[in-house]
Amino acid sequence: MKAFFDTSVLVAVFHADHERHAPSLNAFLKFSRREAAAGTHSLAEVFSTLTALPGKHRVAPEQAMLFLQTMRERLTLVTLSEDDYYDAIDAASARAIAGGAIYDALLARCAVKIKAETLYTWNVRDFKRLGPEIAERVRTP
Repeated sequence: MKAFFDTSVLVAVFHADHERHAPSLNAFLKFSRREAAAGTHSLAEVFSTLTALPGKHRVAPEQAMLFLQTMRERLTLVTLSEDDYYDAIDAASARAIAGGAIYDALLARCAVKIKAETLYTWNVRDFKRLGPEIAERVRTP
């Protein structure tokens, strides 16, 4: 697998007013479904983020579902097993990763699981803290 997309990039893909929309969309469109992936957890994160945006930027749930359908059509969605979850949390704990950064660790585990060459994210610093196996894959779109 060539590319794995973090939620930060996917939100920018589907939010046309996002300051990083253009580079995120270009990266997203560059790969076929067989070449690109995202974690299944990103479905919930993208939905949550887009439907909770302030004011006029908020996306209706029905529109968010169309975006999720696009994710399903254009990306291979990666799930983690019970052992994958536990091992990812254990490894993050050993690196003193706490709080919401655990979700980055879970997505990084998805990228490693499928042997993604590149993990696209706008949260470079957070992902690089997860160790060299992750850091060597991290890029911005």
